[in-house]
Amino acid sequence: MATFELYRRSTIGMCLTDTLDDMVSSGALSPELAIQVLVQFDKSMTSALEHQVKSKVTVKGHLHTYRFCDNVWTFILRDATFKNEEMTETINKVKIVACDSKLLEAKEE
Repeated sequence: MATFELYRRSTIGMCLTDTLDDMVSSGALSPELAIQVLVQFDKSMTSALEHQVKSKVTVKGHLHTYRFCDNVWTFILRDATFKNEEMTETINKVKIVACDSKLLEAKEE
């Protein structure tokens, strides 16, 4: 399964990376094993979001900046409102990164 490394910049991904760095520095883990853990993390996050998340969210806000580079869209929204069936939340500033999942299919071949 091919994956993007997007989720490594999430809070949980950063914590995992920091922990793995500490373990490698202390000699408790080899660098090769730490890389394997990160690759498995990428696969697990991609699979979980694809197969286990069923909710839908609508997003409205003021588009501050957008960029399309290397088949990756990046949007920065101000005063963004996220709404699902259960709740509505407004965020002052949010960055959304979107990748075309068809690119993963090309990597698998």
